[in-house]
Amino acid sequence: MDLFAGLANTTLPRLDRAPKVLVFDSGLGGLTVLGALTAALPSADYVYAADDAAFPYGGLSDEALVARVLRVIDRLIQRERPDLVVVACNTASTLALPALRARFDLPFVGTVPAIKPAVAATRSGVVAVLATPGTVRREHTRAMIDAFADGAQVVLVGAPNLAAFAEAELRGAPVDDATLAAEIGPCFVESAGRRTDSVALACTHFPLLTGRFRRLAPWPVDWIDPAPAVARRVVALVGRSPSPRPGAPMRALFTSERPLPSALEAALESRGLTAIEREPLPLD
Repeated sequence: MDLFAGLANTTLPRLDRAPKVLVFDSGLGGLTVLGALTAALPSADYVYAADDAAFPYGGLSDEALVARVLRVIDRLIQRERPDLVVVACNTASTLALPALRARFDLPFVGTVPAIKPAVAATRSGVVAVLATPGTVRREHTRAMIDAFADGAQVVLVGAPNLAAFAEAELRGAPVDDATLAAEIGPCFVESAGRRTDSVALACTHFPLLTGRFRRLAPWPVDWIDPAPAVARRVVALVGRSPSPRPGAPMRALFTSERPLPSALEAALESRGLTAIEREPLPLD
């Protein structure tokens, strides 16, 4: 089972200009993927799109989520005409990518839980997968554990509030240490003299909090971020463009019309997203 099996389709034709890459997420978690992309492929022209009108996706049924993603991506493709779309959301990737590939003649790259690299990193043989409850209940997640566990004990942890905590952090309203520690606490398992030493972050929001995770963890572990693998996949599809990225600022699009707090504007600007735009798409 390949790490990106079913999560990328079509190859990008060779371009004589910088490729335009649309990075899409339900909220702000995809910023972690955008950071890895800009480091690996700085020549591309990036647009970041957050479907904040429907955040969090975990509150939608599978059918409603697929319909929502199709609607939003359709609007964004019409508006932006990207060469490639990165779906920087585990839940949307596992549910909506088949429908996206069927509808649009574009390459799509999705995200998957970083189970394979987490297993490769473990020395104790005890690995935790920190995910949203929606990702925990997906058959795709359990199939990846079956494929990649390689004899390791894999503990699947559903953290119901962590994505919202990551969003709050960027918006300048972080939760207290005790609340955050309780959310990640089930990852830390001691069994037969062994204990967790590798944690796969199965939501793109979670790496936004890695610094605090390290400080609050009861013992050191490797926190495995899926973003670098996504960036490598995009580079493999796009190649390295000979043209530099256009001089225009990177843009962030939001599907709600809610005002952004100043802390979030500063966080976006620190990541190179200096132009904020709206594409209002209220949740039905």
